[in-house]
Amino acid sequence: MKRKIKVAQIGCGNMSEYTMRYVFEKGGEVVLAFDCNKDVIGNDIGKMMKSDPKGIIVEDVHCLEERLKSVQPDIAIITTMSLLGDLEDVLRACCNAHVHAITTCEEAFFASNSNPKLFQELDSLAKAGGITITGCGYQDIFWGNLVSGLASSTHTISKIKGSSSYNVEDYGLALAKAHGAGLTLEEFERKIASYDNISKEERERLINEREFLPSYMWNVVGWLSDKLGLRIKNINQKCLPMTHNESIYSSTLNMTIKAGDVTGMRAVVTATTVEGIIIEAECIGKVYSEAEFDANVWTIEGEPETTMVINKPCTVELTCADIVNRIPDVLNARSGFVSTSEMPELRYRVNDLNEYVIKDL
Repeated sequence: MKRKIKVAQIGCGNMSEYTMRYVFEKGGEVVLAFDCNKDVIGNDIGKMMKSDPKGIIVEDVHCLEERLKSVQPDIAIITTMSLLGDLEDVLRACCNAHVHAITTCEEAFFASNSNPKLFQELDSLAKAGGITITGCGYQDIFWGNLVSGLASSTHTISKIKGSSSYNVEDYGLALAKAHGAGLTLEEFERKIASYDNISKEERERLINEREFLPSYMWNVVGWLSDKLGLRIKNINQKCLPMTHNESIYSSTLNMTIKAGDVTGMRAVVTATTVEGIIIEAECIGKVYSEAEFDANVWTIEGEPETTMVINKPCTVELTCADIVNRIPDVLNARSGFVSTSEMPELRYRVNDLNEYVIKDL
């Protein structure tokens, strides 16, 4: 593909500073930007990028579909919410405007196992519109391809066990609230933990009725199973509150979380498979104290047993770099709602992004 890839940025918060800059630095161009925050709308995207003005003004997301149809970018980068249902209108607009979509939405990483009805609706719309939708980011490599790569050098596997922690302060208000940060223990039990204290049948009902609230690892376990060719027999999750013995100020929540109140949560997902391999994965998202830092630890139990430890990964930057480096794969993929488990192994892009696109757009 000879011309530059044209990108629409949807969501101009913390993540967009990096996604937009990375697009420009990889030879693409941001041609549209949208947000719902009145304090952001009307600003040049250069302000979000902490750079010189780019001549692209952030617009109200309410005019999204109309503007996508008018300008016709190749792909939209969506860095807003964590649940697929919260992105439904945005993704439908992309489908209607025939614009590919890539999102940091954690549920979109493998939405078919947590919201199958909406996944199938969006898959059909994407196919009809001739575009591809996918979800990726940090999990694409650090909870996905690195783990499957490690598994590929193992003779026999009995269990895959993973744990990843991250500071919710880095990802904005919606994510911090989704992790229960700032709640009391009683509020956490009522608003978050109670959703997992249910039977298998009740969980299946919630999934079928689009009311299930998956933790990030629910979709990661689905992705890993798909990538490794495993068939899940049973899967469950447990969300547990995290606390601290001293008060912690959260700039994202604009409040001081009292000692003993909830700073975030630990979500543990366990799956048994027909093949006998157990996958147990947990994510720990919370407001950090001064001594805490991000960590990513995965162990493949079997012959041989191997543990991978990555301390202090630059989670935000890694997420955004993954998104931008994945753009050619999305543009080259089949139409539909396609998991990155079906896409080629992610590559570092030495050249401009457009040089890796083999389809005519």
